[in-house]
Amino acid sequence: MSTHESASHEGHGTAPFVLRVAPSRSRVLFVTPEIGDFVKVGGLGDVSAALPRALLPSCDVRVLVPGYRQLLARCGALQIVGRCEAFAALPACDIGKLETPDGLTVYVVLCPQLYDRDGTPYGDAEKRDWHDNDLRFARLSLAAAELASGQIDRDWAADVLHVNDWPAALAPAYVAWRGQGTPSILTIHNLAYQGNFSRDSLGRIGAPDSAYQIDGIEFYNQVSFMKAGIVYANQITTVSETYAREILEPAAGHGLDGLLRKRAKETRLTGILNGIDENWDPRTCTHLAKQFEPGDWKGKHANTESIRRDFGLAASRGPLFSLVARLVHQKGIDLVLSVADSIVSAGGQIVIMGTGERQFEVATQTLAHRHKKSVAVKIGFDEAESRRILAGSDFMLMPSRFEPCGLSQMCAQRVGTLPIGHKTGGLAETIDDGQTGFLFAEPSIGSLFGALCRAFSTYSSKRRLYQMRTRAMARNFGWEHSAVSYRQLYGNVAG
Repeated sequence: MSTHESASHEGHGTAPFVLRVAPSRSRVLFVTPEIGDFVKVGGLGDVSAALPRALLPSCDVRVLVPGYRQLLARCGALQIVGRCEAFAALPACDIGKLETPDGLTVYVVLCPQLYDRDGTPYGDAEKRDWHDNDLRFARLSLAAAELASGQIDRDWAADVLHVNDWPAALAPAYVAWRGQGTPSILTIHNLAYQGNFSRDSLGRIGAPDSAYQIDGIEFYNQVSFMKAGIVYANQITTVSETYAREILEPAAGHGLDGLLRKRAKETRLTGILNGIDENWDPRTCTHLAKQFEPGDWKGKHANTESIRRDFGLAASRGPLFSLVARLVHQKGIDLVLSVADSIVSAGGQIVIMGTGERQFEVATQTLAHRHKKSVAVKIGFDEAESRRILAGSDFMLMPSRFEPCGLSQMCAQRVGTLPIGHKTGGLAETIDDGQTGFLFAEPSIGSLFGALCRAFSTYSSKRRLYQMRTRAMARNFGWEHSAVSYRQLYGNVAG
C-alpha cells in the first residue's frame, strides 16, 4: 500500500472579474509542474522551491504539484483533504497535503493513472513527451481552479491563483469557464514551451467549443495551454524585465508576440527577476571540496584541483571553464562545441554536465574523447556535483540564444566564477560586463570568441581576475526584492 492510500480522509467567453478585499496576509495557491524538494527538471523546480518560501513571512502561500512517482517516494505520508471528481476525459483524483520541515504547505494531485510512471514530469526515459500530457496537466490545472475556489480543502481557499508555465496555464481558463472569481497570475518561465495539442484535446480537457477561436485557446489549428493562460489570466509576469520586452517581438514571441503586445498595452505584463537561494554561499556550502570566502583564492583553487582530479583532467595552470546546462539548441551548445578546440589550444580546460538532445550528448562526448585530459563530460545532473563544478571553475559558459532569466550565472558569481553569457534576457540584467563577468552581443561563434579572448586576458592578470571575483561574490541575488514585487502584484490583482 502506498503512503497516500493509507492516509485518512478529512473532506472532500471570460467570466466577469470579481473584486475581492484581500486580507493583510494574502492566501496564494502556487501551481507548478515541478518543485526542487521532490522533483526537478530545470530552473522552474528551483524557483518553485525558493519563491514560495521567500513569500511565507508575508503570504499564506501553498504549492500544488502533481503526485509523480518520484515525489510520492520522497514525501512520506499525506493527509487527504478532498477529492476532484472526473470531468470530460480527466479522471477523478484525491488531493493530499503535507508540510515540509520548514513550514511550507504542499498539496499533491494524487492520480496514479496519470502520474505514477518512471521518467521525467514531461516525458519518458527516451525523452519522448508523454502521449497524454494534455490530460496530465489539464488535471493539474482543473484541480488548481477547484482548490483555489475553496471546493477541495474546506479549511482553505486562495485570494490569488499563481500558475507557472504551460503545464499549469489552463487553470485561469477553467476559472473563467466556470464563472469563478479567483484572480490569477501566469508566470512565463520559457515561452518556447507552449503545451500545444491537437484540436481533439478540446473535448478531452472539457473546454467549451466557444473557447476554440483566435481570442481563446486556438493557436494555428491547435489547442494551446500557454495561450489559454495569457488570454484568461488577470496578470502575466516573466522572469526578467528584459525578457518581458523581448517576447513582444517576433524573434522571441514564438507566435504569441501580438497577444503579448496587447497585454503589455493593458499594463497586464510585468517582468520580475528571479533570485537564487541563500545557500549559494561558498563559506558555508557543505558540498564543496573546501569552503572559502572572498579573497581566499587558495580555497577556491582547492575546489578547482578537486574537479580536475574527479573528472580526470590533467594538472594545469590554465583556466577551467564549465558548462552546466540542458544540452539543447537554446543553450548555445553548438557554439561551445565550435570554440572548444580553441579553448583547449589556448591552455584552457572544459567540464560539461547536463542532459538533453541526443545529438549534443553525443557531440560533447566525442569532444571529450578527442581531448581526454582537457575536456570532461558527464551526461546527467547531480546537484551537489554541479555546485562543486561551479565553485571550482574560473569561468562559466552560458551562450544561450535566449535566456528568460537563468540562475546559473547568478550562482556562479556567488562562488567567484565569472560567467560568459550572451547579452539577452536575465543574463543582460545580472552580469556586469567587464566587472563580474563577460557579455557578448550576438549568439555567434565570432561574438563568443571575442568574449573568450577577454576572459583569457583577464585570467593572465591575477590582479584583474581577483578584482572581478570579489565584485562577483559581493552581488546580492536573493529573493527579497522579487518577493516584494510579487506581494505587491498579489495585492493589486486581489483587489
